[in-house]
Amino acid sequence: MEIERKYLVKFMPDLSGAQVKKIEQGYLCRKPVVRIRKSNVDYILTYKSRAGLSQDIAIKNEEVELPLTAEAYIHLKEKIDGELVMKTRYVLPLDGGKRAELDVFEGGLYGLVFVEVEFETEAEAKAFEPPEWFGRDVSCEEAFSNAYLSEVKSFEEWKKCFGGDL
Repeated sequence: MEIERKYLVKFMPDLSGAQVKKIEQGYLCRKPVVRIRKSNVDYILTYKSRAGLSQDIAIKNEEVELPLTAEAYIHLKEKIDGELVMKTRYVLPLDGGKRAELDVFEGGLYGLVFVEVEFETEAEAKAFEPPEWFGRDVSCEEAFSNAYLSEVKSFEEWKKCFGGDL
């Protein structure tokens, strides 16, 4: 089970010492989510399902990850629906042993930045006090899901469709 909350970013934190991951991911299916991802030198096929799970406090998914070979990833990449999502992820320590995963989008989504935190339980997610650099909680807003983002061609297009205040 994956339980996470997602936030906009008020200002960029100090990234020195952050673990850095170059990520590209594409979607073979969106409901349920079947995703391929390249993260640095790792290749992963992920299945996510929200079926029967409440989404009122945090994003909750049943999630299964399977390793892929580079060759399988390249083969499946040709079959994705929509756009390939590209981003740099900075993994930063937070108080209480949690980690912030700060995603800085690239390519057509350049300009979009948000941060996610994963939790063991829904109660832990509900009790979380975000640090000062976190902005508005967008956990339950579909327009901030990577699957949704793969359906738009650019950050400008996304802003027009979303109409939100970043």
